[in-house]
Amino acid sequence: MGYTIPDMSEFLNSTINSVIALIVAITVHEFSHAWAADRLGDPTPRSRGRLTLNPLAHLDPIGTIMLFIAHFGWGKPVPIDPFNLRHPKRDYLYIALAGPASNILLAILVTLVAKLFFIPLFYYLIVINISLAIFNLLPFHPLDGSHIFPDLFPGNTGYLILIFLILPIFNNTSLISLLISPVINFCLNLLLAI
Repeated sequence: MGYTIPDMSEFLNSTINSVIALIVAITVHEFSHAWAADRLGDPTPRSRGRLTLNPLAHLDPIGTIMLFIAHFGWGKPVPIDPFNLRHPKRDYLYIALAGPASNILLAILVTLVAKLFFIPLFYYLIVINISLAIFNLLPFHPLDGSHIFPDLFPGNTGYLILIFLILPIFNNTSLISLLISPVINFCLNLLLAI
């Protein structure tokens, strides 16, 4: 029986590609929230320097460190003042949808470009943007879905459920992964069929 030494360059390339893709996905996601809020009358994101595609404005320090350690991270939530919105309830829904919608649109755009020429980073951009969009549509606080479906899991209930769902307690796999993986795979199969 032989032992094969793993290819370290392949591992590093996949790590670098996944981290770049995560940073791009988070930046586009948070920028889209800021852009939507600004367009709907709330100047708060602009005044806080969040109406930019500069990743440094959107990356949370701990969330960024987790990108490198666990390949899972988060960005800084975009500050929104609903009192500045023309139609607070409706506009807040649009702002919440802007993040996941931007990730889906970016995944579609990258898929179309990948049809012309393909680099490995494109695969990571497609998968991570679709995954981030689907994950953020879940109705648990602090995810965007909690603003889309605010009455489903009110207050800290959604936050506690989300923590439970993220824990890898099912054969070293999180329940959330088991729940959303089929949806992500379905969306990826649709995209790659374009």
